[in-house]
Amino acid sequence: VVKQGRGMVIEDVDGNLFLDFTAGIAVASTGHAHPNVLQAIEEQARKFLHFCGSDFYYEPMAELAEKLCRLAPGSSAKKVFLTNSGTEAIEAALKLARYSTRRQHVVAFLGSFHGRTMGSLSLTASRSSHRAHFAPLVPAIHHVAYGYCHRCPYHLTYGSCGIECVKYIEKTLFRLEVAPEEVAAIFVEPIQGEGGYVVPPPEYLGMLKEMCGRYGILLVADEVQTGFGRTGKMFACEHWGVEPDILCVAKGIASGLPLGAMIAKSDLSTWTSGTHGSTFGGNPVACAAALATIALLENGLVDNAARVGRYLKEMLEQVKASAPGISDVRGLGLMIGVELAKPDGEREPDPELRNQVIRKAFEKGLLLLGCGQSTIRFCPPLIVTEAEAQTAVEIFSLALKEATAS
Repeated sequence: VVKQGRGMVIEDVDGNLFLDFTAGIAVASTGHAHPNVLQAIEEQARKFLHFCGSDFYYEPMAELAEKLCRLAPGSSAKKVFLTNSGTEAIEAALKLARYSTRRQHVVAFLGSFHGRTMGSLSLTASRSSHRAHFAPLVPAIHHVAYGYCHRCPYHLTYGSCGIECVKYIEKTLFRLEVAPEEVAAIFVEPIQGEGGYVVPPPEYLGMLKEMCGRYGILLVADEVQTGFGRTGKMFACEHWGVEPDILCVAKGIASGLPLGAMIAKSDLSTWTSGTHGSTFGGNPVACAAALATIALLENGLVDNAARVGRYLKEMLEQVKASAPGISDVRGLGLMIGVELAKPDGEREPDPELRNQVIRKAFEKGLLLLGCGQSTIRFCPPLIVTEAEAQTAVEIFSLALKEATAS
């Protein structure tokens, strides 16, 4: 039970201290209770706490919208719709995609997580328990395999596969199940989050974008978990030079206050007044926190994520070299996944081992989270130092040895 947090450290109600490598699921990008963010929150709270942005604009909202348009990948003119969460941003994107294209069908990926409300849940496919007992979900949504090279769904090898995970969409899905002219959008996480911190092959996102362009399909990038410096760039799409038609963000945007955004090309955002809206989306206090957060990201934290992320990944790869229970280390920046498997040479996922490692790390004062079938995610606040990363790896390594021996 958490009592308070400062920087990289969480204290529970019994006085125990924990090194936080979860950041509240990649949310606390500036660490816990950063003084700059607290000051921005206090200053705005003393002015006013709420005014509905659907009816009237206010300075923090306008300033944040302008900043998001500037930061978003690509040179196209953009517009912003502010929400309270990533799920709401996805819901807005789903509506806008169908509205602006006048098409109904949507493609998403197995292993994806886009939220748990009915529209976003219909896109989600990272765990069957998320969807159980909620049918019927939103119709006309099709799922295909993601570019997961470590466990290629087509049993191919990168380098000779021709990026079959993208080609399948065109040569099979579009030929047998739904015509591309009926598809409004493809929703994709540039790096899958809940699905296992899966980094696709380098050509993947660019090939998706090119295919979408040929058929008038919108590419929607869900950067709820990858955005705002998490991967060592402001947005993960930048690693591959891709400009999505719609970008959905949240989590790390405001250091823990509830805020999300849908950032879309201006020529798409032509829906009439009343088509979509939000009473609380873009709360002024949350916007102020976001502006303070972005200032910190631009003044060194994105670079720190890239630098310390490389160091952390290198150390984890060193652990892997002598740990048969680790089948893969992958990630960009401070979004790193360590996949565990049974040491039988078949890469069979080992969720029980994963859960034991997380528990033993917790007992030793390190907070970690799982994702995918048997992956441990390392997603600390972007303020993390190399010394703290080294401490985390030492605790993880010891926890892994104990769990493997038990």
